[in-house]
Amino acid sequence: MKKTTLRNFLVIVLATVSAFAVTAQDIHFSQFYMSPLNLNPALTGVMNCNHRLTANYRNQWASVLKQNAYNTYSASYDQKMPVGRYDYFGLGGTLWGDKAGASEFATIQARISGSYAKKMGGYRRKAHYLVVGADFGVSNRSINSANLQWPSQNNGGQFEPGQAGGVILNPSFVFVDMSAGLLWFSVFDENNNLYFGTSFSHLNRANVSFENQNIPLYGKLTAHFGGEFEVAQRVSVLPGVVSFFQGPSFQVNVGNSFKFLLGNSRRYHQAFQLGAWARISNKLNQGKLMDAIILSTRFDYEQFTLGFSYDVNTSSLRTATNGNGAFEFSLLYKVCGPERRGVYCPNF
Repeated sequence: MKKTTLRNFLVIVLATVSAFAVTAQDIHFSQFYMSPLNLNPALTGVMNCNHRLTANYRNQWASVLKQNAYNTYSASYDQKMPVGRYDYFGLGGTLWGDKAGASEFATIQARISGSYAKKMGGYRRKAHYLVVGADFGVSNRSINSANLQWPSQNNGGQFEPGQAGGVILNPSFVFVDMSAGLLWFSVFDENNNLYFGTSFSHLNRANVSFENQNIPLYGKLTAHFGGEFEVAQRVSVLPGVVSFFQGPSFQVNVGNSFKFLLGNSRRYHQAFQLGAWARISNKLNQGKLMDAIILSTRFDYEQFTLGFSYDVNTSSLRTATNGNGAFEFSLLYKVCGPERRGVYCPNF
């Protein structure tokens, strides 16, 4: 098959596959550490300040699909509230949306989340916490059937839009969604910490069929691990691993960022990060593949954080994409204020 023919074929596949992937994997961000409430509800309120606002945007396959590229966005707010002498409640809300391909296969979800962080030992500069979290969301899923191409519209290899196509019985519907999670983190000092967590999404396994059939949404198990470790004066490493298991699919992101503290003032926090990550997933039928290499950067200035990442496609799809995958922007803002009995937390 010639390269141009293969490229055109892959464009068609990418543009139409979203119309039928009703049990496909959830949205994901390469900068998962910059979208904590989408990763694990137990991360709600886990921060070094009192309030946090985050925004994320991801654009994928634009080099192939052009105006039909996959677009994902998310915005969230969360806060922590003291309980007793050492513990915290976390409360937050998230709104995210995703639109994929020529069929405009879209999902929009509004979600509230809560957590409780229990101090298990230590003191302010060296403490261990167990966090339990849960969330509840309402989702709308829709598809534009007018943009689909059906077998009945194929006439000897030529597409004839005037021919009658198929009919989708329920092109837009609403369902509820619930998740729960756990997190453990240990803080050794202001620049060294360790955390690991797990969550399970879609506890209620909502029906997500466009045809009024019984097609329950696959449950998703998430496991993540990471930390920050100072290796030299003003230099730290931040290794991380996140894995998703959903139905017949799995994905693992593993990598590391280097953090460099900037400036000489203790009053203003300034830092710059550079990182590289590998994304590994399973093939449709069997086997595993390295789907992408992710290059990331992040800049922290006082309460502001700006992140950017780019996915370099390494799978066989690179024939069509020329190696282009996805880019992401992330923005985070924290409102700190005075807190007399705070504990250092991992920085998300």
